[in-house]
Amino acid sequence: MSDIEKQKAQAHAFRSMHHGPKILLLPNIWDVASARVLEEAGFGAMATTSAGIAFTLGYPDGQKISREEMLARVARIGRAVKVPVTADVEAGYGDRAEDAAETARGVIESGAVGMNLEDGTGRPGHLVELSSQLDKIRAVRETALKSGVPLVLNARTDVYLEQIGAPETRYGETVRRLLAYRDAGADCVFAPGLSDAETISRLVQDVRCPLNILAGPGSPSVPELQKLGVARVSLGSAPMRATLGLVHRMAEELKSTGTYAALEDAPSHADVNRMVG
Repeated sequence: MSDIEKQKAQAHAFRSMHHGPKILLLPNIWDVASARVLEEAGFGAMATTSAGIAFTLGYPDGQKISREEMLARVARIGRAVKVPVTADVEAGYGDRAEDAAETARGVIESGAVGMNLEDGTGRPGHLVELSSQLDKIRAVRETALKSGVPLVLNARTDVYLEQIGAPETRYGETVRRLLAYRDAGADCVFAPGLSDAETISRLVQDVRCPLNILAGPGSPSVPELQKLGVARVSLGSAPMRATLGLVHRMAEELKSTGTYAALEDAPSHADVNRMVG
């Protein structure tokens, strides 16, 4: 089987994971080592975190990293694992539909089979105009069709994350955008910032397509989210940031007591060498 045929097969497999009997779990990864740890733990697909990758390369979040640097990291991850990889490519690295199309081509060339596309602008309290975002989504869909790789598009709205508009208007605006994204060609829709079960359940019923929820402390558990009908759960940059918390605890322990308990659960040097070798 050729590389392109393998990529097509992975794209179909990844799409089917959004419709399976079990919720799709994507604890996001940011480099080859984190990807291999999760692959060995038995996760059947990988999702990158754009913020986590940016942080490790010395950039703040919010499209400060270039498209080329982001996709170079995605490509390294894709070469290192056997499971499908979906890439978080922020808002597509440009304001035009052509920019989103170029990003989609780069995602496919990196070996990934899915991508996240958000509607944030980087300016607090502002989202991309709906018509412009729909143009981007259609451009991604057309690019994937031309390539022959049925890219799985996860279209995200930041209404709740950015607290856009009055609280009583946010749900309606979220539904309006997600339905439009679905109808423009998104395979899955994503509403980060939601954590209460009642609203999540209502959104599952209203969007009538696979829904991605960003989970973390304070969110319903995975079994609860599955009962609500959520198709996909991701953790965003939290796993990467949690490792920074571990580094901080290790440093404080080293300074204060001169002991090394924070290091006790580290994989062995030999194990990591094997995983990435």
